[in-house]
Amino acid sequence: MKNPMLEALSLLLEKLLVISNFRLFNWAAPGEDEAGHRFYEISSFLRGDVLEVRRAHVTHFGIYLGHNRVAHMMPDILLALTNDKGLTQRVVSNKRLLPGVICRVASVRVDTVEDFAYGADILVNHLDKALKKKPLLNEEVAQRAEKLLGLTPYSLLWNNCEHFVTYCRFDTPISSQADRFCETVKIIIRDQRSVLASAVLGLASIVYLGLASYATLPAIFIPFCLWMVG
Repeated sequence: MKNPMLEALSLLLEKLLVISNFRLFNWAAPGEDEAGHRFYEISSFLRGDVLEVRRAHVTHFGIYLGHNRVAHMMPDILLALTNDKGLTQRVVSNKRLLPGVICRVASVRVDTVEDFAYGADILVNHLDKALKKKPLLNEEVAQRAEKLLGLTPYSLLWNNCEHFVTYCRFDTPISSQADRFCETVKIIIRDQRSVLASAVLGLASIVYLGLASYATLPAIFIPFCLWMVG
């Protein structure tokens, strides 16, 4: 029979480790509100191709729709504040992206190749080799992406840009980035005795220190972290 305390602590450890590995607040493209001005040879891209760019500490993915258009999932707090498409269709800045991640609000949107890549190098269909999966036909991939355009809930672990792309390309929503973090967590929490010992020490410190700010702040911070990456 599973111990509820151990399960809760394991979940908490996973959440906190994911935040640490994703380095959330450095996640957006380099240069606040500064899109990269770089020429891309879009004639080499085919409709339905998966485009992949490295952003700070994570990799961002999109589906090429043709005519210099890329469908990709982007967190954006502005989506929760206004219905004005004139505002929300502008390139998502760091100031909009980071609160969007925290509030778990996003959309599958269409941007130009330049705005999608932010000056980074673009890999084409790299996931085909990395995942060793047979992709769907390019036209079906593009049509799937187009059907998903619009608002969507966001989660770093369960529904991010890689999940969107792999569903469109392979009919299976997976994220190798999230999986790697989860595997790291499994290694850490494999010894449940150490987790239980940490829990006991944590409870003892709260009892000993009382309700001082340095004891109560974690009680606020932990639920916040769970909400952010849940």
